Amino acid sequence: MIQGVEVSWDRTAELFSLDPSVYHLNHGSFGAVPIPVQRAQQRLRDEMDANPMAFFTRGLTDRLAHTRRHLAAFLGADSEGTALVPNATAAITIVLGSLGLVAGDEILVTNHGYGTVPMAAQRLGLRVTEAGFGLTADDDEIVAAIIARVRPGRTKLAVVDQITSPTARLLPVARIAAALRERGVALMVDGAHVPGTLNVDVSSIDADFWLGNLHKWAFAPRPTAVLVVRPEHRAGIQPLAVSWEQANGFPDSVEFGGTLDYTGWLAAPTGIHLLRTLGPDRVRRHNSDLAEYGRRVVTEAIGTEPVPAGPAIVTGMRLVRLPDSVPDQAAASQLRQRVATELGCEIAANFWSGHAYLRLSAQVYNRAEHYDRLAAGLPGVLARARSAGRPTA
Repeated sequence: MIQGVEVSWDRTAELFSLDPSVYHLNHGSFGAVPIPVQRAQQRLRDEMDANPMAFFTRGLTDRLAHTRRHLAAFLGADSEGTALVPNATAAITIVLGSLGLVAGDEILVTNHGYGTVPMAAQRLGLRVTEAGFGLTADDDEIVAAIIARVRPGRTKLAVVDQITSPTARLLPVARIAAALRERGVALMVDGAHVPGTLNVDVSSIDADFWLGNLHKWAFAPRPTAVLVVRPEHRAGIQPLAVSWEQANGFPDSVEFGGTLDYTGWLAAPTGIHLLRTLGPDRVRRHNSDLAEYGRRVVTEAIGTEPVPAGPAIVTGMRLVRLPDSVPDQAAASQLRQRVATELGCEIAANFWSGHAYLRLSAQVYNRAEHYDRLAAGLPGVLARARSAGRPTA
């Protein structure tokens, strides 16, 4: 039992307050907070509102440090080099703003990366270079594609997903980190989907920077993430906002931002406890097997070419290629809304490298019938979408 909620593998859906009339097949975007974690956070909110002065001024930084140490241990990271941050976007913004980059410096990304990274770099006047590789590229091809785009003296930072957001690929980030270090290029690993998905050892990756969201697959409240920084970069890290902890430097200066709501961070260890109670390996296998089932039945239902699972076999996300009648991102977004409205299924739909894809997620609250409903109804939704898009005579 966790915080008054019985944990039974056959009743794991009851651990969540999700609307049971909706089939939630997109855990990868925003996660879902279990009820025991919600309750832990609410107790912290009650404490904060009962005596704000005591909450914010008597031991808050010590409590944040305790949480930081707990999360760092879970991730195999150095707690002295780990800071709590809201999300991956905040972590990337902190790093880009701390490296002393100037207009014209180059940031290297991949065609599998998260779309806001180039946006953040371009806002600073940085040049963005993209390394491209396909869905079936092996580790050697991936490393070679990234290294081929390095420009000595110009490329200052590479940002590479550990598990790619649009395509659910697992990339060889430790090899990439070593290859880039030989060339004097810093690496930031975007591990937004990693905590809870992989049994990760962040220190062994040896990247300059590593970030991970705990509110996706590690059952933490939103927004909860960590930024891990190698020792040589820590003194230069600047927070998003200056606070009374500025003089203490990283990580305190990054974590503290005045009257923010810190209760989600402080409740995050409850999510890890729940994951461990369920059994991390069992959760990962359930999610991976169920996502693979969803990929198979939905692909068969709409008759498109199967997307190979590849290394993504270890994750709870899979891709399904959509028909060419979904020609761009606007059409993919419209389809996502149609599926939600007409089938009661929440999905992710993206346009990547000239094709539209569904990205299906699986979590312990999902069952096979959720994907069966999507498979049964999606052909009709696609047909109606095609008809709606045809010009009238």
